[in-house]
Amino acid sequence: MNAIELARTCAAVGNQLEACKAYMLVLHESTGDAPEEEMEAAVYLLQTGGNYKAAYTCFHSLYNRGLFREDCLAIMTEAFYLPNVQELRGRYERNCKLLKKYPYLFRQDIPSFEELTIRFYPFDEVGYIPFYAAEERFGTYINFKNPVISRNFFKDLEGPVLADDVYSQYELEYLADNVRKSEYVGRENHIYLHYTDWKVFCAYLQCIDLRPLLKEQKVVFLIEEEIGEYPIDFKARFGVDYSRYPVRAVGVREISRLIWHTQLSSDNGGDFFNEIFDAHPNLLLQFSVMYDSVERDVIPVIRENLLGARSLREALALYPGWPAQVVTELYCMKSPTDKDILVAWFLSKEECTKSLDPAARITPAVFFQPHFSNINYTFKSGRRNEVMLVGKQLQRIHKAPMFRFKYIKTFSPMRRFTTSYGAAVRSMYYSSQRQDQEDPEAATRNIVPDAISQRACNRSFMRDPDDRLYRDSVVVRFEDGKLNPRATFTALAAFLDIPYTETMTYCSEHGVRDVQTWRDNAIGFDPSTVYRTYDEWANDSERACLEFLLKDAYAFYGYDFHYYDGRPMDEKEIEGLILDFTILDRLSRETWAKVYQPKVIREGMASLTGEEREKLDRQIEEHIAKYRKIRLENARLLMGAPYFINERRQPLGMIPLLELDPALLEQPLYR
Repeated sequence: MNAIELARTCAAVGNQLEACKAYMLVLHESTGDAPEEEMEAAVYLLQTGGNYKAAYTCFHSLYNRGLFREDCLAIMTEAFYLPNVQELRGRYERNCKLLKKYPYLFRQDIPSFEELTIRFYPFDEVGYIPFYAAEERFGTYINFKNPVISRNFFKDLEGPVLADDVYSQYELEYLADNVRKSEYVGRENHIYLHYTDWKVFCAYLQCIDLRPLLKEQKVVFLIEEEIGEYPIDFKARFGVDYSRYPVRAVGVREISRLIWHTQLSSDNGGDFFNEIFDAHPNLLLQFSVMYDSVERDVIPVIRENLLGARSLREALALYPGWPAQVVTELYCMKSPTDKDILVAWFLSKEECTKSLDPAARITPAVFFQPHFSNINYTFKSGRRNEVMLVGKQLQRIHKAPMFRFKYIKTFSPMRRFTTSYGAAVRSMYYSSQRQDQEDPEAATRNIVPDAISQRACNRSFMRDPDDRLYRDSVVVRFEDGKLNPRATFTALAAFLDIPYTETMTYCSEHGVRDVQTWRDNAIGFDPSTVYRTYDEWANDSERACLEFLLKDAYAFYGYDFHYYDGRPMDEKEIEGLILDFTILDRLSRETWAKVYQPKVIREGMASLTGEEREKLDRQIEEHIAKYRKIRLENARLLMGAPYFINERRQPLGMIPLLELDPALLEQPLYR
């Protein structure tokens, strides 16, 4: 019995639940050659309270394919449009009322609601499907509040911001919140919104809310041919001379935009990206800061001091190095949030503000790279082929109030996995050696852990597309930044919606060019770190295993295999590779020995008695055996085609790779 027969049988006996499941299967399996069955399934689902979105999508598809048009339009209008038309009408009329009084809209021939050329059919709580009656077609789904900035509004700040046909509520509010008032910057600085079709603009007033956009009169609407009036001379036309206003320092709550520079893993090239964005005139940037110190030592301490101050004078005395207006605003603020305190902290630091353009047309964005000593993820196997990705550091960031910015752009530098792995093992080993010299009595020892499992499980290049922190995000390859800097950073600036400035054409730290910001970092655009293989710190079995376990990421992000030959491997072959992790296991043994026998640090292995050495060998081998077991368990999960989910059981997909303009490439893309 096929799906349609099963659905009809269940419907005939009144088993609506099973009938709905079967009709859903009909729609899922449809190839378009049985439209009558699609229509039957959609009608049944809608009538019985089944999956209305599936029914809606089916009616939409059938209509646009020219099938059952009269019936589909009637059903959609009755079920989805008419119950919501009063809300659409009310929003339209409120917007029209505001626009009739607005001084910077120069058209007044606003049509009535009945004359609008587009009808919007609500699809869900946040989105609509437009219907173009004259063309007899439905458009594609629109979420006006989708938290994504889709274009480079702030590419050129020489003149006032000009943008064409912006219909996103999120983007309109973004412009209003991030373009500073003309009175604040001492020059004409309105937002010019050009709409190429007056009737279309009016139709969209059913779905967007202009109130937050118009309240400060920052926007000038230019309709169709009025684009020729850009930019308007406000002094000549309206008698307003903005040059008489002094430039005003940016306030804490003016800043609503976060650029989150994420740490996919250690030794991934993050310092290089910080050096590129250093001294940008539109960013509040400081080099990597430890997340723990910000969460534990910065925000709560500032909050306690400010809330404990008995007067503004006392608060100012507590922070004599801070700008007075920052302390004053924060102290006088009603219920400052962690986000407010974080912004104030950035504004207080000279290293963050000394390169800012004080008269910039836009408010600066906070450029934040909270750093962890290491990023640890684990896998939990679920039903069928599900693999749950669990990461404590990411959980902490999701819960952190300091990340509650209204606008968030996220970018994640990525370096070839085997390269960053070798560099990380080296860093871990050096860290252990430094501790031996500087603090041999430390109760907690730095060790070389199971770095292969850490890398294989660290799939923080995957995201839940509905995750607020990753909704608007890209991955940027370290190798592209080094080998094709112009193409990479032009594209990254466009994604982040900042100007591509001269400061992004070189590397610097606090404005000082071409300095080595960390031991073993290559200076500037020196590509040597792209080609390092770290042979002392990783062998071919370790690297081949890592490539096999991350083969989907290699394919998606454009890396060729250098150690794995690309053929399928069975469990026995994987186990053979794991048994040959000679470098990693040797370094782990060496550093774990100092945990179990601290006197090895001071006196060396020769100081151990035969009994002590035998016990130590057993302890270490138990540790290595545990590592090997975990590696094999992870390999079993990754050998097939795992379906990755997060702890909310939402599916995870790859974060998009930043796309470069081929015309700007100086060298072929690194593979």
